[in-house]
Amino acid sequence: MKKFLLRVSAISCALCLCLGAASCNSESKKETPAAAAAKTANSGNDLPNYRYVDLDSVLSKYNLAKDYNEEMLRMQTNMESEVKRHENSIQSFASSMQKKMQNNGYLSEESYRADEDKIKNMQTNAQRSVATLQNNFENAAMTAQKTVNDSIQAFIQEYNAKKGYDAIFFKGATLLINPALDITDEVVEGLNARYNKVKK
Repeated sequence: MKKFLLRVSAISCALCLCLGAASCNSESKKETPAAAAAKTANSGNDLPNYRYVDLDSVLSKYNLAKDYNEEMLRMQTNMESEVKRHENSIQSFASSMQKKMQNNGYLSEESYRADEDKIKNMQTNAQRSVATLQNNFENAAMTAQKTVNDSIQAFIQEYNAKKGYDAIFFKGATLLINPALDITDEVVEGLNARYNKVKK
């Protein structure tokens, strides 16, 4: 769960489709000024009009993703502490019941049944509490992943509106690609600049 933000395959496909659409429709649509400028700029260095981003690097350096990861780790730690607290409480009560039985501390069947019911209730409450924490954690993780994905996708769209590339790929979707086409650092810098501005 600690690395839940490090694999985002769905957005990979979505971004490749969204940003690759420009090249698919190039015959039916006129070239945008940004695309024309990018091609002119590229003509000097013979680079194709597409770029790629290393998603793992983006997620490890993007402050929004890092903040969410820290939040998830805190939630996970709290959940583990709560599980341990319930376990210790139940184990302690079970031990006291055992000692009471060994010392003939139960004077009646009713008193034993009462403690037996109590430990069953403790177990049921523990299961409910842990299930609630687990559900909250999973919901928070999904929300965090969606927020980070949406933020990256929105930024890439804005970024490419200025750059005019035909496509921006994730490095993980390629077998071999020219390192000169890597715009990861630019994307991370832009994402963090935007996030830090909003955070202030």
